[in-house]
Amino acid sequence: MKTMLRLALAAAVLGLAAPALAQTATATFQVTATVPNSCRIAAGAIAFGNYDPLAATAADATGTVTVTCTRTSAWWVGLDAGLNAGLGASGARAMGAGGSFLGYDLYRDATRTTPWGNTQAEGSAGTGTGVAQPITVYGRIPASQTGVPAGAYADTVTATVNF
Repeated sequence: MKTMLRLALAAAVLGLAAPALAQTATATFQVTATVPNSCRIAAGAIAFGNYDPLAATAADATGTVTVTCTRTSAWWVGLDAGLNAGLGASGARAMGAGGSFLGYDLYRDATRTTPWGNTQAEGSAGTGTGVAQPITVYGRIPASQTGVPAGAYADTVTATVNF
């Protein structure tokens, strides 16, 4: 009997502490964000290794430029002419070593017939997918550059993604 009395008393206290609400009101609001076109670019080295200027064959090597852009963003990648543009006996680009220059060039295709330049027409284009998109860069040092002395040759090329 005491338990019933206690339960009745507790129910009465709770009823007084939390009065029932008869009406409600609501409001809505918007949540917004803007996702602009965005791209990132990374580039790996192209290492030709040993080049024999007395050989009758060209030296070929490849590298990779990786583009990551927001989905549906149109982009194109251009490669500048490097630090020694036009100084080599052969090729549009040149690697330098102590005042000497070794000509080479970079291409968009495996047959090395389409040079890779720094305009939209000469670049490599695509559409963003939201994930990294690797693009192969094909390099070639033309054969028989017999005028270059022994040495370690290098150049720096800048890859730019335009979007």
